[in-house]
Amino acid sequence: RRYDSRTTIFSPEGRLYQVEYAMEAISHAGQAVGVTTKEGIILACEKKVTSKLLDIGGSSEKVYKIDDHICCAVAGITADANILINYARQTAQRYLLRYNQPVPVEQLLSTVCDLKQGYTQYGGLRPFGTSFLYAGFDRHFGFQLYQSDPSGNFGGWKAAAIGANNQAAQSILKSDWKDSLPLDEATQLAIKVLLKTLDSTTLNSEKLEFASVTREGSQVKFSIFDAKRVDELLAVANAEA
Repeated sequence: RRYDSRTTIFSPEGRLYQVEYAMEAISHAGQAVGVTTKEGIILACEKKVTSKLLDIGGSSEKVYKIDDHICCAVAGITADANILINYARQTAQRYLLRYNQPVPVEQLLSTVCDLKQGYTQYGGLRPFGTSFLYAGFDRHFGFQLYQSDPSGNFGGWKAAAIGANNQAAQSILKSDWKDSLPLDEATQLAIKVLLKTLDSTTLNSEKLEFASVTREGSQVKFSIFDAKRVDELLAVANAEA
C-alpha cells in the first residue's frame, strides 16, 4: 500500500488508490436515485440524519438548487459537496451575467468536473469525497440527468443511482425504466428502488427526500416535496406492494 499515500502516484497496475478510496467512501453514503421522463426528472434520496431534535429550518440535506433550471442530489461527504455546489452556483451566475441566458447543463457540469479532476492530479490535495446526480433542463437537449464522481468523470443517464447499494438499484432501474414512463410512475419507480435497496424496514418522510424538475409553459420549475406528499406517495407504494 505504499502507492496510496498521495493522489499523484500511480500503482504498478496503473491505479490511483486515493480516487478509489473516495469512491468507496461514497458507496457507504445515503442513496440517491434519479429518473428521467419526457415530463421531467425525479430525484429521490435517503436522509442519514433523522433525529427528532434536529432543527433543519427548511434546509435540505441531500438535494440542492444550483440555478433555476438545475438541481443536484448528493451522496458522500456533505462538506465537500458544499464547496462544489457553491462553485457550480457561481459558474452558473457568471454565465448568466456574461451571456444573459441560462448555462447549458452539460457545460456547467464539464466546468465543475474539470475542478474535480484537478484534485486528482496535483500534490497536496485529496479528491472530493462526493458523487452527484445533476438534473436539469436546457433548450439544447431538454431534460437531462448526469452522474459525476470524484475522478472528474461524468455521464448522462436515463436513470441512475449513487450511494449505498447502487449496483442493486441500477439493476432494478435497468429492468423497470421505460422511455414512455410518466412522471408519477417514475416517482413510484424511484420509491420502489429505495424500498428494495435500503436497509431500513419502514420508510417515511423523515428518512426520504424527493425533488422534481418540470416545466410549466416556458418556465423550468424545481420543487422539493413536503413531508405530507412524501408520506402519501409511500402509502401508495406500500399499498401496491
